[in-house]
Amino acid sequence: MPLRSPRFASAAVVLTAMASALIAHQPAHAAADRIRLGNTADASRSAWNGPAFTMNGAGGIVAASMTRAIDDIRGGTGALDVVVLAGSAPTSGSKTPECDTITGLAGVNSCTTWTLTTAGDGNNSQVNTDVRNAEFVYFAGGDQCRYTAWKGTALEASVESVVAKGGGSGGGSAGHHVNSPIVYDACNGSVTSAEALANPYDRYISFTTGMFEWANYGSVINDSHFVTRDRMGRTMSFLARAVKDGLAPGGAAWGVGVEEGGGSLYLDRNGTATQYGKDAYVVLADHQPEQAVDRKPLTYSGFKIWRLTPGSTFDFKNRPTCGYYLRSVTNGVADPNLYSGTPVTDCGAQGGGGALAESEPNDTRDTADDATALPSPGTLTGSMQSTADRDYFKLTLSSGQKASVNCAVPSAYDADLYWLDTNGSTLTRSVNNGAGTDESLSFTRTASGTGTYYLDMEAYSGSGTASYSCTVTKS
Repeated sequence: MPLRSPRFASAAVVLTAMASALIAHQPAHAAADRIRLGNTADASRSAWNGPAFTMNGAGGIVAASMTRAIDDIRGGTGALDVVVLAGSAPTSGSKTPECDTITGLAGVNSCTTWTLTTAGDGNNSQVNTDVRNAEFVYFAGGDQCRYTAWKGTALEASVESVVAKGGGSGGGSAGHHVNSPIVYDACNGSVTSAEALANPYDRYISFTTGMFEWANYGSVINDSHFVTRDRMGRTMSFLARAVKDGLAPGGAAWGVGVEEGGGSLYLDRNGTATQYGKDAYVVLADHQPEQAVDRKPLTYSGFKIWRLTPGSTFDFKNRPTCGYYLRSVTNGVADPNLYSGTPVTDCGAQGGGGALAESEPNDTRDTADDATALPSPGTLTGSMQSTADRDYFKLTLSSGQKASVNCAVPSAYDADLYWLDTNGSTLTRSVNNGAGTDESLSFTRTASGTGTYYLDMEAYSGSGTASYSCTVTKS
């Protein structure tokens, strides 16, 4: 079995500003170790301006993206607290390499490193107190299998509470992996691109799902050290598996591979990602693989790939339908030039978009997700996560224009579809009976000028995290 890399460790430069920092070393219990840098008292504030996320290609902090996250969360004023979670101690150098860098950044009140070596440490009360009182949680490099072992513990909910209050989350290498909703967990060993393409069901390939589900980042599998360790092939295999096995709602899976050596993808509260340092790649598998079975090589035609150079952006909320190049895998052999290509269509700096995922809260017309810029045909996605859930999307039609809406509803629930005018009155609806029954409607604007409308998807019975998908076509 291939050995997984030890936790990232670096020789950190201790900044002069840290000379007077208070360092408290406090073992919490036999398995967990706590080191705090900076102020002993947590920052106190009623509201924060996030969420914000940093996805790093290697384990270390990227100062530029971390500074932006700190500034965005605190709105440029005041200071915040950071917690670093590690599954093992560094093998050399400083015991707090991430906090050494973080504490030297403007706007940081404190940085606490927790080394947690067992799954049970996820229920440590002091760990969870520190995390809930923090405004950013950073997962260090190391072994993502140790991190996924915290799924279902109090620590999972504590990290989610930080994001929910307007804070943020991030990580590097293994910490990058765990911040995606579909995690390649490496619990059976680390897989190479050659191994994964030769057999997408290789025993070293395993996934953890349902841990962290960050807004605008659905159906994503993260990967790290991307170009240096030639991981495009294995990401392709992961995506084919995710589509084949139904791990990605809506039948499409997205890979986000970030290069090491300072590469960092920053994701803001609106779902816009900005690339820092080194390149990153977004890879889309949007159909079933031609061949993805155990002990046979992968065949998949037409992966869509966006290359994000430093300074470029990618809209994860309204994911683009242009700006990508195509690469395929045939009998386990990938096309040449996986890391560069000429886009099939040009849309500027990865702009545009053919899909819009719901962003809660969107339960009223006032909080509706704005789909007015969605091209035709376009896709709206969301889920009925409670029996009282309602998802609103705002659209416009010009005089004589017709909108046709066709919604694929998962078997977990029964949902009804309504087309409302600007005052909320129902103009037409689709209320077919039965869980998993699809809904469709159409409406033509006969009045002059342009009118505003709302598409309302409502839970009728059942609920779940499985995604519905509505295709909206204007003609």
